Amino acid sequence: MNSKLQWLRNTMASLDMQGLIISNPVNIKYLTGIDAEGTLLLTRKDNIFITDGRYIEHVHSILTLYDEIIVYDINDVSKDDYENFFMFCENVGFEEYYVTYADYKELIRKYKINNLVETEHIIERQRMIKDKDEISNIEKACEITDNCFKYLLTYIKPGMTEKQIAEEIEEYYKQRTDGLAFDTIVLSGENTSMPHGVPSDRKIQEQDIITIDMGCKVNGYCSDMTRTIFVGSVAEYIKPIYDLVLKNQVQTLEEMKDGESTRLLTKMVENDFKLNGYDLIHSLGHGVGMEIHEAPYINYRTDTQLKENMVVTDEPGIYIPGKFGVRIEDTVQITKFGCISLTKSEKNYIII
Repeated sequence: MNSKLQWLRNTMASLDMQGLIISNPVNIKYLTGIDAEGTLLLTRKDNIFITDGRYIEHVHSILTLYDEIIVYDINDVSKDDYENFFMFCENVGFEEYYVTYADYKELIRKYKINNLVETEHIIERQRMIKDKDEISNIEKACEITDNCFKYLLTYIKPGMTEKQIAEEIEEYYKQRTDGLAFDTIVLSGENTSMPHGVPSDRKIQEQDIITIDMGCKVNGYCSDMTRTIFVGSVAEYIKPIYDLVLKNQVQTLEEMKDGESTRLLTKMVENDFKLNGYDLIHSLGHGVGMEIHEAPYINYRTDTQLKENMVVTDEPGIYIPGKFGVRIEDTVQITKFGCISLTKSEKNYIII
């Protein structure tokens, strides 16, 4: 049996859980590599994947005997089959943060489960720690992101629109990766004051400030990087804010390591921003993996200890409404005694 399914079965046993229904497609892909519609069942004896008949051949092409997964065509599963899957299972887990209440009632009815219990993110918590292959895929995605950014510095010219630049990034990724990890953010001038603004028809101007938040996927794993760049020169009134953001971004990198508190990291940045009259209006960072935003979340509301081989972002930002904003972000691998920045593009004043 593959190591991830074996880990999950061991965890279930420690929680007195005899069965598990996995509905979240991201968790299914993480555990099995399967990227087709369906439901994964862990019963007392078997690992079962129920899918539409259209995907059967594709699913079999992904699995090996080592995976020990039985594949069913949903049209061949009878009412009795559903009711027998979890026979003699006292407690069956379900993904309460993914399943709707209507789905919850349907699970009880369909499988005739006596006690459907919450799993409290056991799979998502395991996903926080990346293995060697996962880190390798993220490293490749980050390397391509760095290369794309290097290309952009030669490509961007005054007169281009934000949309035009975003489309160029998408095309670059499309030719080299699985595609975008998220919708690319390209903002210029006063638009940079919106942390998650949408690229518009605004044209790049001389002496502009530009924020680019970009990432791609390689073998299903994401990269995430933000840089703030300048056209021609850096305006003097922007320099103090850029310097403050960069100082805190670098200091956070220096503090990130196994055992460090995500809340304390956030407080460190928040306090320095407040001393200078600004606020940190979004999380300092987040986990990166099969999803662009996943646990752990680095903010003041949650207090998680960073662990070796977590992959997270470090992305402080300051935004002056209607004027401009500055954000600098790297994707980072946590190690025992520090961290490794997987995105390596220049961060000091970047002028094109």
